[in-house]
Amino acid sequence: MKSILVTGGAGFIGSHLCKRLVEEGNRVICLDNYFTGSKNFVHGLLKYPGFQLVEHDVTIPYKATSTIDEIYNLACPASPIHYQHDPIKTIKTSILGAINMLDLAEEQRARILQASTSEVYGDPLVHPQPESYWGNVNTIGLRSCYDEGKRASETLFMDYHRERKLKTKIIRIFNTYGPNMAINDGRVVSNFIIQALNNENITVYGNGHQTRSFQYVDDLVEGMVRMMSTEDSFTGPVNLGNPDEFTMLELAQHIIRLTGSRSEIVFRPLPSDDPKQRKPDITLAKEKLHGWTPSVSLDEGLRKTISYFQNL
Repeated sequence: MKSILVTGGAGFIGSHLCKRLVEEGNRVICLDNYFTGSKNFVHGLLKYPGFQLVEHDVTIPYKATSTIDEIYNLACPASPIHYQHDPIKTIKTSILGAINMLDLAEEQRARILQASTSEVYGDPLVHPQPESYWGNVNTIGLRSCYDEGKRASETLFMDYHRERKLKTKIIRIFNTYGPNMAINDGRVVSNFIIQALNNENITVYGNGHQTRSFQYVDDLVEGMVRMMSTEDSFTGPVNLGNPDEFTMLELAQHIIRLTGSRSEIVFRPLPSDDPKQRKPDITLAKEKLHGWTPSVSLDEGLRKTISYFQNL
């Protein structure tokens, strides 16, 4: 049994990770300030004696009262609606949160994993995106508080690894969906599903030909756990995403079909700095993470996610 700290543990991805870790018999400390997370997402885990839920903001140093073996640093709002709500707070969460958790990892001699993002690639000029690509990012745009905060956190993780010999890991998460997504988070999958279930017009931005690759949350969690267990010398970054690529129009049509909705597709102007293409090159993940590859198809994952929203 390991003692594991998960920041942002009551969020969409964090709640699934906490569930996996607790069910494997680990002691899990779930830190969250509930800005986008919810106690409801992890309420069922309180029955486990090894699970502890702590309200805490990672911009403030956290004092551990017992030994910690591993830290998963997920804390940061990830949808444009939420991270643009308070951009200064967003970038503080990424940078100060990374520093505070890295300092804690050094104190505890713990392994630490940073949940970075495909947004570090910006609006990519290389397709698909390998980890060696440095990106095409606007440093002063509306999305920059998130994109640049995550890029800076990667820098911090590598500098702590090189200078202080910390056992750091970096993953870059591509579009992920599944149960526990917030209804109002502004992400395309949840937006389309809610609109379809209500038989409302489905809002597609731009001409709908921009592409994304959609990864079901269980596949991501599997990749995260495998990354944490890699040899100390391997830091990443590693892309975690599903390389199957779909246009926004194809996604909308999939969801209309699966929900039996009467919704029609309408078009709106494309938001600022919205990437035209996004698809991971997962060659490195397959090599380093014991053959990891996504196993949940888009239709299967969407059915599970639609069922979740229907039951809310």
